[in-house]
Amino acid sequence: MHFSALFAAAASVASASAASQGFNYGSTKSDGSFLYQADYESLFTAAQGLTGTNGGFTSARLYTTIQGGSSTNEPIQAIPAALATKTSLLLGLWATGTDGEFAAQISALTTAIGQWPGWTDLVVGISVGSEDLYRDSATGKQANAGVGIDAVELLARINQLKAAIKGTGLEKAPIGHVDTWTAWTNDNNPPTDVINACDWLGVDAYPYFQNTQSNDITSGKSLFEEAITNTEAVSSGKPIWVTETGWPVSGAVQNLGVASTENAKTYWDEVGCPRFGNVNIWWYTLQDAPTTSVPSFGVIGETLSTTPLYDLSCSNVSSSSSSASASATSSGASTLATAVVSSGSPLTPSKGSGVYGSGNSSSVRATGTGGYVASQSGFPVATGGSGSNLTSSSGSGTSGSGSGSGSGSSGSGSDSGSGSGAASKTAGPTSAPAGPTATTASGASFMSASLVAAFGAMFVAVLSL
Repeated sequence: MHFSALFAAAASVASASAASQGFNYGSTKSDGSFLYQADYESLFTAAQGLTGTNGGFTSARLYTTIQGGSSTNEPIQAIPAALATKTSLLLGLWATGTDGEFAAQISALTTAIGQWPGWTDLVVGISVGSEDLYRDSATGKQANAGVGIDAVELLARINQLKAAIKGTGLEKAPIGHVDTWTAWTNDNNPPTDVINACDWLGVDAYPYFQNTQSNDITSGKSLFEEAITNTEAVSSGKPIWVTETGWPVSGAVQNLGVASTENAKTYWDEVGCPRFGNVNIWWYTLQDAPTTSVPSFGVIGETLSTTPLYDLSCSNVSSSSSSASASATSSGASTLATAVVSSGSPLTPSKGSGVYGSGNSSSVRATGTGGYVASQSGFPVATGGSGSNLTSSSGSGTSGSGSGSGSGSSGSGSDSGSGSGAASKTAGPTSAPAGPTATTASGASFMSASLVAAFGAMFVAVLSL
């Protein structure tokens, strides 16, 4: 089905509420330099103008509320850029770190509320953390995924955010958490209280990195759907948002997973197209620049433009397959892959931090189903053998500034604050469409990532006419 037909049908039903559709954006470029308002505006504008998409990519997922390079916890400049370009936002607060570091994330957010009038209307949701539970799990520790936090601490931070935004323009924003499906379905330590506290659950899934399984491109769709259905089985009916997924256009072979533009397009057609306009989804990623990440997930090349590396029009997707896939995503069926869980390999990419006072950055390595590493920088990096990615960073200083990487295949992230220290990480594609790459950051402070239902019902109804 063509994007033009999809959006024409959607427009004919005035009461429909469109699902969010966009990319992940970190706080740094692939070379570790910081992104500022002008950079975000250029990226958001390019996403909206992508050839073949009919202007459908109008949302941005962020990993941190703090501007990269800031020594005073200034709000991330992606916010005024979103206001200028009418881009909706899935805000992110980096949750792993000290109480003071998380308080700084909240401080930047509350400062932003009063700084730019009207921008809160663009917020579709707020994520407290990214893959923190995975990094803290036995699987994550076995994979040397980095520092995380447990469900008790995460719940406390979710409640802390709710208290901080009460009575503000963000009070009604849906609050959730982003993690791997293995973290959501952890039998040994189920995050039941976290799930109950969330309005939605975010899932990061990268079949390309699931190198302990049969992960060739023909299995990409089924591995992705497994991650979604497994999460739905424990969601207590909460909406599932696809917060990170994608297939690289270049990079090393991960077991049977081959990075190529042809496979990236196949994954886009089979996983993305049936869900665009039906569920909230943020793809990884728009661009890897100014240097090409390894692997590289960007749908455009190193030069920022609206011309994609492969056809994004969804012209190969029929309306019947769109309805079937959308239905499968919300079915709630569970097919837990116990072999993967018991092996200790992660199912989805995780993101690293590299922002806190300790200088430590956290990122997740995923193997098995959907493995990758994520970071506040928004760049995934695949590392390690046997289908696992990992990221780690170390450094000293109480609130340094710098960049870190994590998320997906590779990427860079950034920390803000003052102080000294060094953080480095490698990750697989996960939040932050800056393109997967590995980067290093100097300083430890807060990490900034580089990487509905009504509309869906309407969409299916229109297609059945």
